[in-house]
Amino acid sequence: MKKLFFSLLLMPLIGLGQAKTVLNASRYFCKTDKVQEFERGLAAHAQKYHKGDWKWRVWSIESGPDAGGYMVTEGPSDWMTIDGRSDISAEHKNDWEKNVSLFTTDRNSSMYLSFEPDLSTVKLEDYADKIMINHMTAKPGKILAAKDLVNKLKKVWTAGNESVAVYSIFASGAPGYITVTRLRTGFKELADGFRKPLPERYDAAYTAGAWDSYLKDYADAVESRWSELLIYQPKLSSK
Repeated sequence: MKKLFFSLLLMPLIGLGQAKTVLNASRYFCKTDKVQEFERGLAAHAQKYHKGDWKWRVWSIESGPDAGGYMVTEGPSDWMTIDGRSDISAEHKNDWEKNVSLFTTDRNSSMYLSFEPDLSTVKLEDYADKIMINHMTAKPGKILAAKDLVNKLKKVWTAGNESVAVYSIFASGAPGYITVTRLRTGFKELADGFRKPLPERYDAAYTAGAWDSYLKDYADAVESRWSELLIYQPKLSSK
């Protein structure tokens, strides 16, 4: 009986340990005259060294301040697995340095993201090939208010049948949230008339004038915001 009781106590902890909600998102910018070499080396590296918890999905960044770059998402995984990672061999590192890193600039960056299922309208690995990412940085002391803003939008996304994955930024600079709209039918979802304007849909989900109140709360809680479009590149990703 004591063993059974102890096992029941451990079950929540086991469940938490198995939840794979952590992504590492890195951005690389290759030298303008080395695109082919970079893409060839990146694809070979991803397909040889990145499987399972370390699988890579590679995206071309089509717009915004990072246009022309590449985003590589690794995972999903969990912190216990990341902490115990030991598969980065000397061969692995040498391949990266000689066949990929050699062709990049010094503009590269990396961050950890934690998937937020309660704020999202889609499962983590229910992907789409074309996406729009909105980056939102909270003002100091306003991260909970920023989270509430995202939570309020979920009702609107659900009503509009929008597939949106929400991530919190974890230990990677200023706190904030990233929302990824997965464009199931492509960029045409961004066209005028595909959906009603967001302010109109927001008021319909709540009450008339609710959008104006939302904008005031947004101005109070959010330091900055920017967006971009990306396209998945399967030939450069893990197989």
